[in-house]
Amino acid sequence: MATIYRDISVQTSADHAWAALRDFAGAARVFAGVLSDARSERDVRWVTFADGTVIEERLIGSDDARMRLAYTVGGGRFEHHHATLQVVPDTPGRCRVIWISDFKPDERGAVVEPLMDAGCAALQRNLAR
Repeated sequence: MATIYRDISVQTSADHAWAALRDFAGAARVFAGVLSDARSERDVRWVTFADGTVIEERLIGSDDARMRLAYTVGGGRFEHHHATLQVVPDTPGRCRVIWISDFKPDERGAVVEPLMDAGCAALQRNLAR
């Protein structure tokens, strides 16, 4: 199983970052530029990427005390795909977002990694205050 780990420094408070990330349906705002739309029903959301690709993601858990969100990616070209986003307070007015993605088959990393990198840049840009 492949793992991609990103530690993103964000110029905003941990509370502000968590409020945005815990809104599972609001992914298109946080990742604007990479995502063009997101819609959801209960614990499932469908995100539309800028190139028109739509994928289904299912919320596995949201932990306010730890500011951590876990989700899976359904169907498509993955045997398995699980990811977490966790907000960690840093200095006043700054936080870090830890994004970990585990998936099979390993070869999908060629697609996942550039999308995560673009997502990291969008998250930094869109959450900055």
